[in-house]
Amino acid sequence: MDKIRKQEEIKSDQHKVGLLPLITLVMGSAIGAGIFNLMKDMAQGAAPGAVLISWVIVGIGIIALALCFQNLSDALPELDAGIFQYAEDGFGKFAGFASAWGYWLSIWLGNVAFATMLMSSLGFFFPIFKGGQNIPSIIGASILLWFLNYLVTKGVENATVINFVVTICKLVPIFVFIVCGLFAFKLSTFTYDFWGTVSQRFEWADVFYQVKSTMLITIFVFVGIEGASILSSRAKYKKDVGRATIIGVLSVLVIYMLVTILSFGILPQGELAHLPEPGMAYVLEAIVGYWGAAFICGGLSISILGVWLSWTILPAETGLIAAKQGLFPQLFGKVNKHGAPTYSLAITSGCIQLFMFTFLITDEAYQFMASMVSSVVIITYLFVTLYQVKFSYQQPKSKNRTIQLAIGVVATLFQIWAFFSAGLKYNLLLTLLFVPGIFVYIQAQKEQGRSKNIFSNFEKMVVGLIFVGSVAALYFLVTDVIAI
Repeated sequence: MDKIRKQEEIKSDQHKVGLLPLITLVMGSAIGAGIFNLMKDMAQGAAPGAVLISWVIVGIGIIALALCFQNLSDALPELDAGIFQYAEDGFGKFAGFASAWGYWLSIWLGNVAFATMLMSSLGFFFPIFKGGQNIPSIIGASILLWFLNYLVTKGVENATVINFVVTICKLVPIFVFIVCGLFAFKLSTFTYDFWGTVSQRFEWADVFYQVKSTMLITIFVFVGIEGASILSSRAKYKKDVGRATIIGVLSVLVIYMLVTILSFGILPQGELAHLPEPGMAYVLEAIVGYWGAAFICGGLSISILGVWLSWTILPAETGLIAAKQGLFPQLFGKVNKHGAPTYSLAITSGCIQLFMFTFLITDEAYQFMASMVSSVVIITYLFVTLYQVKFSYQQPKSKNRTIQLAIGVVATLFQIWAFFSAGLKYNLLLTLLFVPGIFVYIQAQKEQGRSKNIFSNFEKMVVGLIFVGSVAALYFLVTDVIAI
């Protein structure tokens, strides 16, 4: 009997995820389409000086967030049902749902952004997809969407292994870009119009506005750093989850800073801001010629395939875990013989398919979806940082408690700053995405036997504000006050 049990434990361990795959999952989930257009996106609103300030602020905020993930993962290994379980444990069932719904939305909306960027990069080689926002692009992206859906239904662990291989492959063009950029970097180009102000000197109001303009961009490129936490129940060792998150975040931060800073030292801000997509391809083309653009576009295609695979796993896992916690309807929790959440996958892919038609109604589908992702994921991250503050405050007084409390406060302030930096447009559109979620939550609670008193008085007020915000958003959309 003991021999059989031991064999079962060995077999179970073989399906667990180790430290290195968890690190590559963090990096693979975060490094995607965003990095290949990051220099252009930041240059559209900020000069080199403001970009440096932005990276200092974002670096502190994201590292603080990663430290929250690490601390909570190490201190509460029993909470292994994803980062939104912290919201439920700390602030109640509805908070847990809001966190889970926000995270689920952010991941599949990100896939819509990846789809348009992927088809745009393929358009460099195949003119039929040029621009990434036409009928052929929708057809091509749809085929890939359902292929990845099929792949993940064959087992999440297998897809994770493929992601590991793809992550290594896609880092090569980024590495080549950084090496070439180091040799091509010119300090005179980087310091030209350093602050981007009329006086060409530091002006607080102007630089502050420039820094704010980069927040949604930088939040978007870091979405996915919590990938190890989402798969924490599948990790071989619980401590690996926190370690993978910290190592992955620091690695990604260094790569992002190098890519943007080097770009500003190769081409001035005005040229970067008006480059075609993906910006990195045309920066490298300015250094080495045509082959550089082709090389980057090929790398971008691989990169998006890898991160799209990761982001096919994550929303499906989110739906599955949320269903197990009673936050989502039970339909999301059904799995096949491989343990893959087939219904959660199908629902998620269906939403992505529907939103792909935004390719035809907006000129900037990628930028719009990227901004929506950032706006909605801030809700989930804010619950994590608030829980870090609450949990740390409840611990006995000690030096470690003070440090963890300070980390939580810093991370929370950063998320609040990012939320207000998003602006009224995206925060109102955010309420539209949460309205369907209210009915999903009500259905889930009915399945749990709670048909009455589903919301507390405070929660009813929050729900009311969501509905009011959604009505305002619809009005502004109809009257063209808000443009998609």
